[in-house]
Amino acid sequence: MWGRKKRNDKKKNTPQASKKDLPKRDVSIFEIRQAIQRFTSHLPDGVELQTIINEDNTINYELLSPFLEAIPNETYYMSKETYEVFEEKDKQLAFDLDHIQQAIDKYMKQTKELPIIDGDPYNKVNYFKLERLGLITYRPNYTFYITDDEFLITYEAPFPKKDQ
Repeated sequence: MWGRKKRNDKKKNTPQASKKDLPKRDVSIFEIRQAIQRFTSHLPDGVELQTIINEDNTINYELLSPFLEAIPNETYYMSKETYEVFEEKDKQLAFDLDHIQQAIDKYMKQTKELPIIDGDPYNKVNYFKLERLGLITYRPNYTFYITDDEFLITYEAPFPKKDQ
């Protein structure tokens, strides 16, 4: 009674649309990213963005379609670890980001250090260190770098650190 809201009062305005009512059309990656931002702003407390990512890293259009007001013709993929969105042609990058990010997290938990190439000012991931502990089953075709932001990885080479 004291300051408690009725359950319906707490609900955010979430777009409602049936998949049958929505048109199927070409949707750009930019539109997908915008829809994901709108979807995120409507998530209830305690619900993570990862709910929109299917097991195969595809984006769950059933959840996203009300924010797109369409069903995309294209298939987009999303990293479960970094939440980056990729087109079909780059879907392997979504899988590789997840594979290496999980390995890095485990490596840091075990060793209390970053699995980087010694002395590298870019914090380039050292696949050998991850392999040595049995944390990866393959080496991606990409070079990954560890950022200072929560030790997330990126495939874009950063600027070298000034103190090195």
